[in-house]
Amino acid sequence: MSHEAEPQLHYLEYYEEFLAKVRLLSRKIREGEWQPEFIIGVGRGGLVPAVYISHQLELPMLSIDHSAKVPGFADELLGKVAGMSAEGRRLLFVDDINDSGGTIEYIRTLLGDNGCEPDNLRFAVLINNTRSKAVAELWVDAIDRDEDKRWFVFPWESVGTKDAIVEEARSVPERLG
Repeated sequence: MSHEAEPQLHYLEYYEEFLAKVRLLSRKIREGEWQPEFIIGVGRGGLVPAVYISHQLELPMLSIDHSAKVPGFADELLGKVAGMSAEGRRLLFVDDINDSGGTIEYIRTLLGDNGCEPDNLRFAVLINNTRSKAVAELWVDAIDRDEDKRWFVFPWESVGTKDAIVEEARSVPERLG
């Protein structure tokens, strides 16, 4: 795909559709054998679904803003979260999409480097790319990124300008084909 090609934007802006996905993901969590003690929203995209899931499951929520790429900021918080896990707390990280797997892989590695107990850690996403290099244990919709080249625009992103959305999509051309 050339830098100038228009990405295929797929807006998930309908509140009812988003809410249905969150409720389904919450139900999967509630009915699962592994039960979290904390919901951790991964910023930016995972913060909104994490808030809803936290309320639905009546669990406390923490947030980690990995997307800002502020040196040391998220890493320091993840180190603290790793300590919680080592003490036996079960942590469910929530993000909007597991696309390349980069975010999940980064968080898992950093947590592991800080003593996280892997059995106390899970990831949940609304959309899971089955070809991702990282595993999300819970998801609502699965896509195969080799076949599905849509750029998903979540409700909280849809308030941005189309130019900003297209620019972000173009910043990762390998996901677009």
